[in-house]
Amino acid sequence: MKISNETKVGALTSIAIAILFIGYSFLKGNNVFSNENTFYTEYDNVDGLAVSKPVLVSGFQIGRVSKLTLQPNGKIKTEFKINDDYDIPSNTVARIVSADLLGSKAIVFELGNSTTMARNGDPLLSDVQANLMEKVEPLQKKIENLVVKLDSVLSGVNSVLDENFQRDFKSSIHSISVSLKNLEKITGDVDGLMGAEKNRLSNILSNMESITMNFKNNNDKINNILANLDNLSSDLSKTEIKATVDNANKAMQDVAAITDKINKGEGSLSQLIHDEKLYNNLTNASESLDQLVKDLKENPGKYLKISIFGKKDTK
Repeated sequence: MKISNETKVGALTSIAIAILFIGYSFLKGNNVFSNENTFYTEYDNVDGLAVSKPVLVSGFQIGRVSKLTLQPNGKIKTEFKINDDYDIPSNTVARIVSADLLGSKAIVFELGNSTTMARNGDPLLSDVQANLMEKVEPLQKKIENLVVKLDSVLSGVNSVLDENFQRDFKSSIHSISVSLKNLEKITGDVDGLMGAEKNRLSNILSNMESITMNFKNNNDKINNILANLDNLSSDLSKTEIKATVDNANKAMQDVAAITDKINKGEGSLSQLIHDEKLYNNLTNASESLDQLVKDLKENPGKYLKISIFGKKDTK
């Protein structure tokens, strides 16, 4: 059976119209090949949101924005076409979020915890995420203020840093550089000295380690020796102190006995101290002896008679 050209043209036209209808519906957010539920909400501002933008749950697309309508109160009624395979709780929040840095928006469903599911045509709660630029603007203003303050500070610093200060600062930097070089040289000398004396230091450390090990190995003996020395010193100390104390006590007793006798008038020393007559006699005898010695010095011929020629001097 031969198909006429008119039939072919009619069939192609019908197919083209069907494809156009399906494409138009798809662009409007309608899926003609699956069953969908319709939900809606209202926003004060939908800047960047358009029909056919995706509806997401945790990054997974469950539907599209199907219609935007301006209401008499100035709000924008937004309808969503959601695949009926997904249950939407009645307290779900439809939030407008930024899809990219260019300002494009999308809808994110924050599923609620209600056990009652929203039915076809029910309203949902709405929310709008803060625009990224709105978050950046306060930070931008703070940065601008900081830059202005920093510029004023740098201007003040430049005014303070005059030529003399800069010259002194450069001189100080040069001095520090020279000091660092000297320190580096000293460090090198010390390293060289340590290298030259490395063997000697190693021997000293070995000897110290040997001595320490000997002390450790003979710790018990050393403790016994120190204990014996401590006991011997204690015994000597106790013995000497006891003897010294006994001698001191005996000497004090003797002194006390002599003092007691003197106070009681016993003995020659007591008589000399307490007998006033004896004291006066001794004083007078001393004075007479002193006069005799004085007269002997002045008149020696009175007491000494010497004969030169052997005859008696009658004088």
